[in-house]
Amino acid sequence: MSEQTISLTNMFPDILKFQNDIRAKYATENKTAKKGQILFAGSSLMEIFPIEKMQQDKNLGLNKVIYNRGVRATTTADLLEHMDTLIFDLEPSKIFINIGSNDIGFNVPEDIYLANYDNILRQIKAKLPDTLVYIMAFYPINTVDDFGEEKSEHDQLYEHRSNELLEEANTKIKQLAKKNGYEFINVNAGLTDDNGNLRKDLTFDGAHMLPNGYEIVLANLKKYLQ
Repeated sequence: MSEQTISLTNMFPDILKFQNDIRAKYATENKTAKKGQILFAGSSLMEIFPIEKMQQDKNLGLNKVIYNRGVRATTTADLLEHMDTLIFDLEPSKIFINIGSNDIGFNVPEDIYLANYDNILRQIKAKLPDTLVYIMAFYPINTVDDFGEEKSEHDQLYEHRSNELLEEANTKIKQLAKKNGYEFINVNAGLTDDNGNLRKDLTFDGAHMLPNGYEIVLANLKKYLQ
C-alpha cells in the first residue's frame, strides 16, 4: 500500500484556519496537561464527543483524566501530520482512536487511508510501546431521514458515505488493529433503528451525534476506560 500525506484541507482550505486554531489551543493545553492519562483522538466524531464534560459531571470512577484531541474534518493524513500535538505530547496510557470516516466520505483511495492508518498505529507502537490503544469501529449513519438540509448538501455529504462502506472499512481496520497488537472495539450497541440506521433522535444531520447518542456510547465504553 502507498501512503499519502495530502490532507482534506488541500481540497477545502477554508477549514484549515479552524483546524490550526484548535490544534494551537491543544498545543497550549498540552504544556500543562498530566502525562499518562486517557486520550481520545480523531475527527469531528471525536471532537464533539463531550467526554471531558461527562467526566466532570458524572462519577465515572476513573483515577485518570480524559483529554479529547479530536479535530473536525481530520483525515488519517491530517492526523499523521500532527501526531505530536494530538497524541505524543500527552504520553497517554490509553488511547481511543476514531479516524478515517472523512477519508471514506471524501473518496480517498482505500489503499492510501489504510496505509496512513497503519502508519499511525506503527508510530504509536514505536513511541508509546506500553500504551493501550483501542481502535473504535465507525458509528452508523442515517442517510434516509430528513434533517432539514438542502438536497445538494445531503447529496454532497453522503455521496461516498453509507453504512455498507463503513462496515467494509471496519473489517479492514480491525485487521490493522490485530496486525499492530491493538484491540478493535465496537461500542455502537443501541445506536441503530430496526433498519440499521443511526437513530434519528440521536443525530442532528445523520452523520454526527447529539449528546444523547454519546451517552449510549459512553455506557458501552465504560469497561474500556477502567
